[in-house]
Amino acid sequence: MGKPTGFMEFPRTERRYVAASERIQNYREFILTPEDSEMSQQGARCMDCGIPFCHNGCPVNNIIPDWNEMVHRGNWQQALSILHSTNNFPEFTGRICPAPCEAACTLNLNDQPVTIKSIECAIIDKGWEMGWITPQIPAQRSGKRVAVIGSGPAGMASAQQLARAGHEVVVYEKNDRIGGLLRYGIPDFKMEKHLIDQRIAQMQAEGVRFRPNSHIGSEIPVQKIMDDFDAVVLAVGSEKPRDLEVTGRNELEGVYFAMDFLRQQNKRNAGDTVSDDITISAKGKRVVVIGGGDTGSDCIGTSIRQGAASVVQIEILPKPPEKENKLMTWPLWPNKLRTSSSQEEGCERHWSVNTRSVTGTDGKVTQLNAVEVEWKQEAGQWKMSEKAGSEFSLDADLVLLAMGFMHPVHDGLLQGLGVERDGRGNIKANEQKYQTSIDKVFAAGDGRRGQSLVVWAIREGRQAARAVDEYLMGSSELPR
Repeated sequence: MGKPTGFMEFPRTERRYVAASERIQNYREFILTPEDSEMSQQGARCMDCGIPFCHNGCPVNNIIPDWNEMVHRGNWQQALSILHSTNNFPEFTGRICPAPCEAACTLNLNDQPVTIKSIECAIIDKGWEMGWITPQIPAQRSGKRVAVIGSGPAGMASAQQLARAGHEVVVYEKNDRIGGLLRYGIPDFKMEKHLIDQRIAQMQAEGVRFRPNSHIGSEIPVQKIMDDFDAVVLAVGSEKPRDLEVTGRNELEGVYFAMDFLRQQNKRNAGDTVSDDITISAKGKRVVVIGGGDTGSDCIGTSIRQGAASVVQIEILPKPPEKENKLMTWPLWPNKLRTSSSQEEGCERHWSVNTRSVTGTDGKVTQLNAVEVEWKQEAGQWKMSEKAGSEFSLDADLVLLAMGFMHPVHDGLLQGLGVERDGRGNIKANEQKYQTSIDKVFAAGDGRRGQSLVVWAIREGRQAARAVDEYLMGSSELPR
């Protein structure tokens, strides 16, 4: 290592943000760019730990110690090459990944892991700034055609790898813009969309063709795709949201799925006009967000920027501990209390709360009625029960459902293909071959493994691309 004692000499430096009072006035990213010298010092903290657990902590198995050392030495271009060898889109993960690699860092045993995520983001941002990132055009073409259905991170990663292997790749996207969840599910203040656009331009130069407004199984027959291509990759995501089945949910105006709310704001940020008759706005409203995950947090930040009167977030699970027991959890991802930047901007949080009903007047929601719950372990399973006399109500003009996703949408494409699904409703395909029950049809991302992280989607897309390449050519030189 460049600085064997660096972890003892230099403290961990956290990301710095624009002040909350300033950043909530717009939808721009608010991470302050660190100095190169600061990142060099942080890279020097990567210790010679012998077994770098961060490799397995990272779903794409980033070679983290190597690019940490390159940053420490000031060799940013080599760091970029190492980073790109395992991750097609570090600008995405460097912004929105929860960094399980840092949880697995050996230095996390004393709560001082290397700032892996910040260093990753700094590497890729410098790569774009310096013009080091260029198209990788294959030396020869295979003559094989592959359709990738879905343009989220799994679809984009799969398409780029397959194009670099020499195949003709066409990406179909049902929405009006490319990017899937990255485009319409992630708020701009977490990841601005020019980052997607610059990757699209690179991929187009590499030979990938993009077809937005192309809904396979609806406007375009499934059979046409099967007839026109040698292989098909299903990267459709997990878009079936978990609903709130309580009294008043369907009778009252003001209860919406989180993605419908977030999608509208991202469209406005892109310059689109959302008609008044379908607008979902938090302005001046008392907002209740149901769900304590990342999507719920995104709803909080968006609501605050729209001018909500108040924001309350409720979660059915119990409040996590302030600190994990490292000897029991490390190097795995621990269950502990985390506070997002959006929650820091102004949000009341409640745990162990179950919604019973929503009530209102004149056809509009005005209250959410809930009860506190207790969780106890019985026969190895956690059981929930309501606490007697703990009923309460929250004033609510807007209720946003951010309770996760169940499985991919089955209507249209999946039913048209007749592809086999697993017990959870996901596309059935194993992690070695990624091949479905239909010949030449492969699956990757959330539609196969269930709702997960962007970094997992990138891994799945890369792995599926290698499997497709092997299927088409008999062998593959794409990295596993």
